[in-house]
This record gives sequence, structure tokens and C-alpha cells, in this order.
Amino acid sequence: MRVKMSLTVVILALISVAFIADNSKMKFTATSHVFGKIKHNEPVTYEFNFTNTSGSRLIIEDATAECGCTKPTYPMQPIQAGKGGKISVTYDAKTLGSFSKKITVKLVNDDNPVILTISGEVIQ
Repeated sequence: MRVKMSLTVVILALISVAFIADNSKMKFTATSHVFGKIKHNEPVTYEFNFTNTSGSRLIIEDATAECGCTKPTYPMQPIQAGKGGKISVTYDAKTLGSFSKKITVKLVNDDNPVILTISGEVIQ
């Protein structure tokens, strides 16, 4: 009984995640990027490309990282329907070891932010 209930909860969670992803107004070519091994104190950057799939113009309100070691930049002008853009994310590589950082992209008049993720390992 407990296994069936757990399986049901997992299936419902996966359906919910798929529904949220399908309702996004932005279609990203990828929402995560693995840098692999990078050198200490040598910043790395990745560009997350997206297309406006909403049918109307989009305005990115903010893109924030969970720490100061990660800096996202994003288009300040509206993105027209069907057009693309990019969110550039730079990791400073000042701390040795593995990392995984989330970037939250918030659109104007939309309560469902998009979460982007970068990860890798900083080595000497």
C-alpha cells in the first residue's frame, strides 16, 4: 500500500512538472549546463538561449543568482513573440571544488519563474 502511494505521488509530481514546463512563455534550448572541470580564478560563461513562445511580447523583470559568485545578464528590452534572446551566466571560479548554482528568471506579470542551473568543478 505504501509503495503504491509513493509511486502515485511521484507520478503526480512528474505530471505537475511537465505541465509547468509546457506552460512556460519561454522555450529554452537547455535549462542547465555542466562546465566540467574549470581552472581556479578563471571565470566561465554560458549563454542560455530561448525563444518567446507566448504569442505576445515578454519582458524579463529580473534574473538573479543564488550567490554573488554567479552573475546573470539578460535582455532589458521586450522580446517580441516568436523572437529569441539569451541569458548569459558567468561563474567567477574563485572557490575550489564542485558547484551547482541556480539562476531564477522572473517575467513581468508571471508568477512562474524559470530556473536555470550551472554546475562544474573548480580545480587548481
